[in-house]
Amino acid sequence: MLALACSLVMSGCSGSGEPQTLTVAGSTTVLPIAEMAAEGYEQQTGTKVLVSGLGSSAGIEAVTNGTADIATSSRELTAAESEHELVATVIAHDGIAVIVNPGNPVSGLTTDQLRDIYAGKITNWSEVGGPDLAIQVVNRDEASGTREAFRTIVMGDAPFDRSAAVLPGTGQVRDVVSRTPGAIGYISIGFVDSDYATTSVRALAIDGVQATEDNVETGAYPISRDLYFFTNGDPQGQAYGYISYVLSDEMDQTIRDAGYIPAHKSSDAEGSDAR
Repeated sequence: MLALACSLVMSGCSGSGEPQTLTVAGSTTVLPIAEMAAEGYEQQTGTKVLVSGLGSSAGIEAVTNGTADIATSSRELTAAESEHELVATVIAHDGIAVIVNPGNPVSGLTTDQLRDIYAGKITNWSEVGGPDLAIQVVNRDEASGTREAFRTIVMGDAPFDRSAAVLPGTGQVRDVVSRTPGAIGYISIGFVDSDYATTSVRALAIDGVQATEDNVETGAYPISRDLYFFTNGDPQGQAYGYISYVLSDEMDQTIRDAGYIPAHKSSDAEGSDAR
């Protein structure tokens, strides 16, 4: 597949002419995969891959209006976005971990309890078996694909509590929860344990199931999702080559090291036309 990709990106693979450039924009959740793939793909083909993490919605908009070649997204398309000629490729599977401060003794929540916390109906940890401590809800901004996935899977028709703190990125959510005794937040499972953070957080079990890669892969963990690349029409040229590289065996360990499951290693993984 990668050899075919090189034939489609002839100038990049041959090293002749001006260096080729590919623009990839979108999800902060997918950012580590996209950046590592960009480095490896550039080494193999000479194509410069510019990667940014501005949120899933921003990435999809950029591909739709032609300012990016590939959108990275941690959610499916909305109804409005589906009106465009966008094609989806599933690149990995992920679980959304619900995190608390390490000092919080609560070990798990039900989905109903979690929904009520984020809707503002449960406001104290004592209501779910914890200490008499106010719950400080940490949410993501509306451009976040992680927020949209959480809303779809957990919230249903229930609105989010408007008094919740709203933060723009995974790192900010993790940092605030790690430093705030009563806080609760949600991030990708791959970011719960971070080699780059000086503080720690703890993931709660949901409906009695721990937030682990194995439980995501088997479908046992209830807050799970796919991670996507979106292109404007079927991927061609450099975009095809880069996506092929991400789906290759060479990227498997990188994706797993980031805490995700490679899409082509899971029996239910397949690309889909998102029009």
